[in-house]
Amino acid sequence: MSKRLDYTQLAPAGIKALGGVYGYVAQSSLPNTLVELVYLRISQINNCAYCLDMHTRDLLKNGQQVDKIALVQAWAEAGSLFDERERAALGWAETVTRVAETGVPDEAYQAARAVFGERDLVDLTIAISLMNAYNRMAISFRNTPQAVHEK
Repeated sequence: MSKRLDYTQLAPAGIKALGGVYGYVAQSSLPNTLVELVYLRISQINNCAYCLDMHTRDLLKNGQQVDKIALVQAWAEAGSLFDERERAALGWAETVTRVAETGVPDEAYQAARAVFGERDLVDLTIAISLMNAYNRMAISFRNTPQAVHEK
């Protein structure tokens, strides 16, 4: 599969605006590793090869264990490997990402609110929304993963 076009060159102001949101999330009180796990899970749901490669590499670079990264897709069955905040964040990421199917039910909101304060939940939802936007850009225009270029 080849790249369709380079949207970063064609719409630099738009990409810079997305980068501003990325910067906002990075400065939030959410731990970087938690956000990266959420980004990875969203990219799994959306099947974005470019983002899967990038977030896996970022997690490894930041010391995340391979065992945990390998089980992000099955976090709900991974026992105590994921802590309470990670499990709540991953569950919230799944329901928000699948909004057309789930409608983000009250039970999901209550589960997330049991673990996250209001501000953190808003920031987490911004992060989820951002990654869904990035996934859609990368998939639509066929960004190729770094792994493809290393061969």
